Amino acid sequence: MWRIEEHRRVDKQIDAIPTDILKRYEKWKDITVISGPTGLRLIKGVHDEALVGKWKGYRSSRLGLQYRVVYRVVPDEQLFQVASITARDYRRS
Repeated sequence: MWRIEEHRRVDKQIDAIPTDILKRYEKWKDITVISGPTGLRLIKGVHDEALVGKWKGYRSSRLGLQYRVVYRVVPDEQLFQVASITARDYRRS
């Protein structure tokens, strides 16, 4: 099984997102814990993709038309490190 670590800013972001996006994020976490990165890539609606630029080494998955979860995978530890849940704002802070 895979583990998920959330950055401390994610708690504040979760408080600000709509409830339907929060439900999708919880479903995203369920999928990642059970099947890891390969499970995410099999679901077309998630649009899992690698990021470039300042976010190189991170990936994003779609939670809705606007919201994305930005994360990094550490395969040796079977770990997802969630950096941000954002409304298409990939500026690194």
